[in-house]
Amino acid sequence: MASIKVYYSSVTGSRQVRQRQAAVRRILDVNRLQYELIDVSAGEGRLREMRDKAGDPQAVPPQIFNGDEYCGDFEMLYQATENEEVSKFLKMTSIDKPAREEITV
Repeated sequence: MASIKVYYSSVTGSRQVRQRQAAVRRILDVNRLQYELIDVSAGEGRLREMRDKAGDPQAVPPQIFNGDEYCGDFEMLYQATENEEVSKFLKMTSIDKPAREEITV
């Protein structure tokens, strides 16, 4: 199983959350990274788990982790992508081919 975990919601009324979740997946896919998707809408315990791990009782998906270590949210990943520091953001030693992608939200 992948060590990168993305907490997301398959059921959301927020257009912004849907767009950000899609952008996170695109960034990870472009960088050819394997990741596990954890759907917080599949159970109340998963939302609480995501918020506890992120250290923010108000955190909303998507939230990104490397194992149990919190990496950040969409905004932080977006900044890392712009700065070509995705591997640093994900707390990885390296990524084979860093990629920049224009993301519209």
